[in-house]
Amino acid sequence: MSGIAAVLPLHGIGGRQDLPVPFGFMLTGAGVAIALSFVILGFAWRSPKYRGAAAGRALPPVVTATVDAGWFRWIVRLSGLAAFGYAGVALLFGADRLTNPIFGVVYILVWVGLVPVSLVFGPVWRTLNPLRTLHLLASRLLRADPGRGLFTLSSRAGLWPGAVWLFAFAWLELVAPDRATLPVLQGWLALYVVGTLFGAVLFGDRWFAAADPFEVYATLMAKLSPWGRKNGAIVVRRPLENLDSLRPRPGLVAVVAVLLGTTAYDGFSNSTVWIGWAQNSGYSMTLLGTLALATFVLFVLITYSGATFLAGRLSDSSRGLLPGLFAHSVVPIVLGYVIAHYFTLLVLEGQRTLILLSDPLSNGANVFGTGLLGVNTSIASHSAAIATIQVGAVVVGHLLGVVSAHDRAVASFPRARALAGQVPLLVVMVAYTVGGLLLLFSS
Repeated sequence: MSGIAAVLPLHGIGGRQDLPVPFGFMLTGAGVAIALSFVILGFAWRSPKYRGAAAGRALPPVVTATVDAGWFRWIVRLSGLAAFGYAGVALLFGADRLTNPIFGVVYILVWVGLVPVSLVFGPVWRTLNPLRTLHLLASRLLRADPGRGLFTLSSRAGLWPGAVWLFAFAWLELVAPDRATLPVLQGWLALYVVGTLFGAVLFGDRWFAAADPFEVYATLMAKLSPWGRKNGAIVVRRPLENLDSLRPRPGLVAVVAVLLGTTAYDGFSNSTVWIGWAQNSGYSMTLLGTLALATFVLFVLITYSGATFLAGRLSDSSRGLLPGLFAHSVVPIVLGYVIAHYFTLLVLEGQRTLILLSDPLSNGANVFGTGLLGVNTSIASHSAAIATIQVGAVVVGHLLGVVSAHDRAVASFPRARALAGQVPLLVVMVAYTVGGLLLLFSS
């Protein structure tokens, strides 16, 4: 989110000095809590408790009928398309300054806002996605099947295109020079829109689920919502049980590695150590940032994959399938990092963006009547509470990851070796916890 960093520090409201206990105690306690949870689970959770897609209590049929009704879906689709068009006015015709709401729309309301929206409403972005709607409308106009393209998308592609686009967006918001200027944002979004729609022409609407970075991200986060499907009906599930329905796919491990690695890099890139060294190194900040961003992603990919391969060796299980099989356990960790890093950003810059949306062309308009409102910054006076929330989000995210991994392990590993097989994953999760907190409070 460094594109907005010139206006507001990302996660700097709560610091080490605001924690209710000394930082060293907190760090040690967090690692011990993760390890202790593993021991408790080993004795108390000896058989799988989550049934994934087979679980869930069906909601009244009228709920499913309404959500699946054509009129309701078109209301949602056209709402997303209208918002896309309104934001497009600011993108194409607005002033090239930070008062243009398009920067907040892309970096805050869409990217960060996708998470709470997906947690509350489930995989709604699939219907809201304006590019899906444009493709569907074009297909209807041409009397073509939106599910069919010129070629068949190989199942081996999986989520790999989405992982690449997610990295590209992370590079835009965290590394790209002049990323808070219209020409840079216009260029990236033009590539994204043209590339995504062209892919849909080639491979049909399956391309959106595989390659659209916003849809891939939102769909993954929606697995932690209480909403799912069973035999076509909408059901309510425990969030971790819903998460258990996430099945391994090619590229899934790369997606979670990109999400976790780029968020960790965001914290690192704002540290005084990195900024001081990079500025005095004599090398391009863009080059150094790109290399560091890729390094963080590769670090997560290698350490996580290595832990799962070692888990397979210790449990006498097929090691080749394990990275994808346990990838779902990283999703709560990603959520914890997102809350810790971007909670205050969403609250403060989200307000600012909603205010600025009344004046998309920066010409004094007040379309929604919010133009004269001010940002409520009272949250900034509660730095101790914010620091506690940040620590809690990281630790709870890892605890939920341990629970998810443990349930999958007792379901997948031989009973006698299930506990031993989890040790490498535990070590990695403790390291991620400590490392994440160090990066979060590095400034």
